[in-house]
Amino acid sequence: MSGINDFIDNEVKTNDVVLFMKGTPQFPQCGFSGQVVQILDYLGVPYKGINVLADDSLRNGIKDYSNWPTIPQLYVKGEFIGGCDIIREMFQSSELQQHFTEAGVPVKAA
Repeated sequence: MSGINDFIDNEVKTNDVVLFMKGTPQFPQCGFSGQVVQILDYLGVPYKGINVLADDSLRNGIKDYSNWPTIPQLYVKGEFIGGCDIIREMFQSSELQQHFTEAGVPVKAA
């Protein structure tokens, strides 16, 4: 395991909700990252945003870590949930809210 893999592993396992994204939650630098941030903010879910643009090895490392080719990537309690399309579909069907609740992550009542 490389240093970057250890870093990712640690972030994923020590934070309940982690979003690997382009940019920051305050300033998303791609539309897909922005959409996931909007959904998480709407749900009032506490999460940590990690900017993959800050580090090339991180940007490539997260794709290897999850075996998923795109950014953003959402993790809940150490489990990879998906990218923008999956998150959006889960949100629209209320599956995402349910997943958070079942994982013990507080969600604001919609």
